[in-house]
Amino acid sequence: MAVEVLTTADGRAKTALSRRHAATWFAARAAGEVIPLGNASPPLRPARPDKPALLDPRDVPRRRPGSPQGRIALLHAVAHIELNAVDLHWDIIARFSDVKMPAGFYDDWVKAADEESKHFNLISDCLEALGSHYGALPAHAGMWRAAEDTIDDFMGRLAVVPMVLEARGLDVTPGMIEIFEKAGETQAVDAMQVIYAEEVAHVAYGSKWFHFLCGRHDLDPKEVFHSLVRRYFHGPLKPPFNEEKRAEAGLPPDFYWPLADHPDANR
Repeated sequence: MAVEVLTTADGRAKTALSRRHAATWFAARAAGEVIPLGNASPPLRPARPDKPALLDPRDVPRRRPGSPQGRIALLHAVAHIELNAVDLHWDIIARFSDVKMPAGFYDDWVKAADEESKHFNLISDCLEALGSHYGALPAHAGMWRAAEDTIDDFMGRLAVVPMVLEARGLDVTPGMIEIFEKAGETQAVDAMQVIYAEEVAHVAYGSKWFHFLCGRHDLDPKEVFHSLVRRYFHGPLKPPFNEEKRAEAGLPPDFYWPLADHPDANR
């Protein structure tokens, strides 16, 4: 199931398949069954449509969000993030299937993949309502880098993807909601509020299973987190941090502040 999603290129087709497989998983769980876990060979990189063109982050044009074109570009960037998140969540299921994990691990990441699929479609609907679509603009080629860097490090994947990259989403989403509120674009506001509410749980899944693996190996979670982020994440973490939502997701300040580029980083 996971590899089928990862090898489907079109965004709408990928997310439809993702949601269908998630429904199958949860229907089985509701019936008191667990779909057997197999072994698979996920691709190094997921299938992608011909467009958007994927550029080096430095080459992606910057547009001011105060203009209609700038808001379309912002939505396009969010759609790209959400599509990558769909693949990241299915990839963690397939990539590390050699590590024995409780059924709850799969419940969490299948649910996260299902929600990211919904998010991609909500934002794609917003783009289409504004006369655009996913693929109309170039996008960030570096989104999959964290997955490639942690291809053989389960704890590294949990540390960097949900606990750093998705936590960053908690920091920046309120500002994006404000941009669309000021522009009176209620469809985008509604979509971003759904994303903001549901992303907290995705960060929490990362924290929960990272702590689970640390406990299994009798490791100090904070020390291991700092070590892995310094190894795999390129550059310091950028404040300001949404400390309230991060705490709600199980990320205390002493996990991320020591990794920040700020005078208060050692507090």
